[in-house]
Amino acid sequence: MHVHHQSPGQSADSVTIIEVGPRDGFQSVGPYIPVETKLDVIGALHAAGVRRMEATSFVSQAALPQLADAEQVLAGVGALRGLDAQVLVPTVRHAERALAAGADHLSFVLSVSERHNYGNVRRGTLASVNDLMQIVALMPCGTRMRVNVATAFDCPHEGRVEAGAVLALVERLALVIHDAEFALCDTTGRANPAQVAALFQAARDRFPQIAGWAFHGHDTFGLGAANVWSAWQAGVRCFDAAVAGLGGCPYAPGATGNVATEDLVWMFEQAGIRTGIDLGRLAAVARDVVALPGAQTGGRVRDALAARACLPAGTVAA
Repeated sequence: MHVHHQSPGQSADSVTIIEVGPRDGFQSVGPYIPVETKLDVIGALHAAGVRRMEATSFVSQAALPQLADAEQVLAGVGALRGLDAQVLVPTVRHAERALAAGADHLSFVLSVSERHNYGNVRRGTLASVNDLMQIVALMPCGTRMRVNVATAFDCPHEGRVEAGAVLALVERLALVIHDAEFALCDTTGRANPAQVAALFQAARDRFPQIAGWAFHGHDTFGLGAANVWSAWQAGVRCFDAAVAGLGGCPYAPGATGNVATEDLVWMFEQAGIRTGIDLGRLAAVARDVVALPGAQTGGRVRDALAARACLPAGTVAA
């Protein structure tokens, strides 16, 4: 099965959910998760119908020891038929590692906020734009690129990010590569549905040459699914989510993870919008993920389904 990025001709009643638990979720877990366990989770997600996944990240092994096994994970997922496995790369050096390991779908990240970019990848935003330029020059024919624009709505250091700053950065990036998917990321989970709709509408109107748009949201204030729905109404058809809402940070009390994959599958399927993902099988994977030592999870649908399954026949709730 080939998953299409959003395009003008894409069906209005289908959506692509990109599972980021194996990267954004696992990186927040302190205790090391063995490669076999990571591949088991990825395999079970694939069996549930997930066809696009951020499988791992090629980053500093000292900074993120949880993802030091990126080469092994990427090699392991190669056997999963029809899986589009993208890998996150923050710099040229790590992109070279990913390409050498056989990656054919790179996911680059940089922040609108200069301060956040320094904290995240140890360089200024324009230096990251230059990195992207070098990576694009390295990419073999047939390699795909996704550009993640972090802090597109809010910065943990500087607060709300103005739409004009986001659009100015996207303009620079679109000169480097326009046939990539561009993801606007709610890094802190502080975005609201009105802000999400307005920014995507402005971006899609201003950059018709950009091949596709995606939204990466967090559920910090309980608005993850609402923000996704708002982006959907603004024409976005690709959404990041993590199984069991995996994410957060053990060193930041109150921080929560990505919007839960099972919550988005429930929301879209209830609205008659096809995800291609089996909710029952997905919920079973989510329950296994919740049991991982050190995992911080979220989401509502998993528990709601479990509670409904336990109701005795004939029970009527007020």
